[in-house]
Amino acid sequence: MNSNEIQHIKIANCDPSALGLFGLAVVTLVASSQKLGITEGTSFVIPWAIFLGGFAQLFACINDSKRQNTFGTTAFGAFALFWFAVGMSWIINAGTFGQGLAGSVDPKQLGFAFIAYLIFTIFMTIGAAETNKVLFSVFFFIIFLFIGLSLNSFDILPEFSHKLAGIAELLASLTAFYGSAAAVLNPHFGREFLPIGKPFGIFKK
Repeated sequence: MNSNEIQHIKIANCDPSALGLFGLAVVTLVASSQKLGITEGTSFVIPWAIFLGGFAQLFACINDSKRQNTFGTTAFGAFALFWFAVGMSWIINAGTFGQGLAGSVDPKQLGFAFIAYLIFTIFMTIGAAETNKVLFSVFFFIIFLFIGLSLNSFDILPEFSHKLAGIAELLASLTAFYGSAAAVLNPHFGREFLPIGKPFGIFKK
């Protein structure tokens, strides 16, 4: 071998979206149960927010970056940080860090964060439209989740907005479960076992 030769070593990583979507599906399912009045409180939502919403999606983010997937890295990374922040907000609101901090909570500050994520989700939905229809549907439902959360944080149509957020979150969860299953089973069987739909072909020719 020539000592001046340059060798390129390529490390192949598996698609982390299956785990990322599973994490999203689980945390939104648990969180939606509280919004829809099926369960009460957030004490047992917090662990799922941190570990499934946060760490599972952060893992997917890091591994998507190794695959040079900017869209997946940004999506999973942003939502991982979202769930870490939401989990911390619930912990603060519960008085874990003292009643002084809990007593100064202003829900409108969360409202502005939800608006920021609504903007983020809208432009990510445009990108998802040119990925596949399942991923597009997940983002589409998340748009309505953030609309409901934003309105509710500013006490605008509180009952309607809370219900809207819960229904949208549940639909996002179920769609993410399907997307996760497709991401596992399609490559596992070497064929399209679960259809995910072709890109819309509107923005990208």
